Amino acid sequence: MIQKFIFFLILGIDVTILFFQIDNLSVSSAETYILYEENSFLSSLFNFLLATFGNNDYTLRIPIILIHLISTLLFYEISKKYVATTRNRLWLLLLYVMLPGTLSAAIVLSHAFLILFGLLLFIYLDQRFPTKYTNPLLLVYAFIDGGFAYLLLGVLIYNIFVKDYKNIVYNLILLTISAYMYRLQIYGVPSGHFLDTIAVYSAIFTPIVFVYLVYALYRKYLADKIDKVWYIATSALIFSLLLSFRQRLDIEYFAPYLMIALPLAAQTFIHSYRVRLKMFRKRYQTIFVLSFLFLFLNTLIVLFNKPLYRFIDNPKKHFVYNMYVAKELAQELKNMNINCINTDFKMQQRLQFYGIEKCSDYILKEIDLEGNRDANVTISYKTRAAYKGSVTKVNIK
Repeated sequence: MIQKFIFFLILGIDVTILFFQIDNLSVSSAETYILYEENSFLSSLFNFLLATFGNNDYTLRIPIILIHLISTLLFYEISKKYVATTRNRLWLLLLYVMLPGTLSAAIVLSHAFLILFGLLLFIYLDQRFPTKYTNPLLLVYAFIDGGFAYLLLGVLIYNIFVKDYKNIVYNLILLTISAYMYRLQIYGVPSGHFLDTIAVYSAIFTPIVFVYLVYALYRKYLADKIDKVWYIATSALIFSLLLSFRQRLDIEYFAPYLMIALPLAAQTFIHSYRVRLKMFRKRYQTIFVLSFLFLFLNTLIVLFNKPLYRFIDNPKKHFVYNMYVAKELAQELKNMNINCINTDFKMQQRLQFYGIEKCSDYILKEIDLEGNRDANVTISYKTRAAYKGSVTKVNIK
C-alpha cells in the first residue's frame, strides 16, 4: 500500500510542478520554428490543437505534460522486466522524472518528447505481443518523424543478429523510406564535435548517470545479456558518436534512445551491488547518493531558475533565457496599445504566438543591456533587467 502511495506521489508531484511551470515560460524560438516553419507531423498536430483550443501556453504545454505522464507510466511498466522489486523500481522512476532531459521533454515542444513516447510505447508493446503486431507501429513511425529512423536502425541490427530474415527486409525498407522522406544525411568533414556531443549528453543525464549508462551497456555486451532494447539504445549511441566526428548533431533526436536504457543500467547496478559483501558495497552506495544529490540540486536549479538572474553578469547567458521574455514583452506591447510590430525574425515569431502580428507601423529594436540608450520596454526578473527594447512609431504619409 505504501509503495502505491509513493508511486502516485512521485507522479502527482511531477505533474503538479510541471503545470505550475507553464505560466513561468515563454514560447522559445525553437518551438516557434516547429510551429511556423517545419512541415512535420508534430507541427501539424500542435497547429491543429492551437487552432482548436486557443493559441496560448496551456494549449501548447498541457498535451506535452499529459504525454509525459503516459510515457512515465510506460517506463515504469517496462522496468518490471529488468528490476524485480517495487522499491527499486520506484527509485528508478524517481531518477527518470528528475533527469534534466526528462524535465525538458516533459514541457518543451520538441521532437524529443514525441520520440521518447514512441520508443516507450514500442518497447512496452514489444514485450507483450509478437513482432507481427508491433511491425505496423514501425510503419507508422517511419512516416511521422525522422527521429524514429534510429529505432528502425536498431531493430534492423537486432534482426540481423538473430537472423530474422523476413523482418530484416521489412525494417530495411522502412529505414530507406524514413531516410528518404526526412533526408537523413551524413555530411561535413572531420571536425571537433565529439566532445561537444559528450558534454550535451552529460548535461541531459548528468555526468554520473551518463557515464554509468555507457558502462552498463558495455557490461551487458561483455556478459552477452543483450536484448532488443540494448540494440536500439546502443546503436543510436554509437551512431551519434560516430556522426559527431563529422557534423554537429541535434541531440534531441538521440537522447531518448539512451533514456530507454535506464532499466538496463538499473539492472546492472542492482546486480553488481547485491553480489558484493556489505563491506565492499560502499562505492555503489556513494554512486547512488551522489547521483540523486546531483539530480536533486539540478532539478531545483531547473525548476526555480529565475533567482539566477541576480548572479549572472550577462542575463542572456542564463541557461533557459530563450524560454523567457517573449510573453512579458507581448503583454507590455499590448499595454501600449500595440498589436503589431516589426522586429528581428526570431522574436517576431515568438511575439506572433502571443497575438502580436507583423506590420510596418511600429519597429522594435533590442538595446544593449549595458548601453546608455533609453528603452521604451524593459523586461526584468528578480529586479535584474533581462531585455531592453526601443519601440518607434513609423509615420507613413
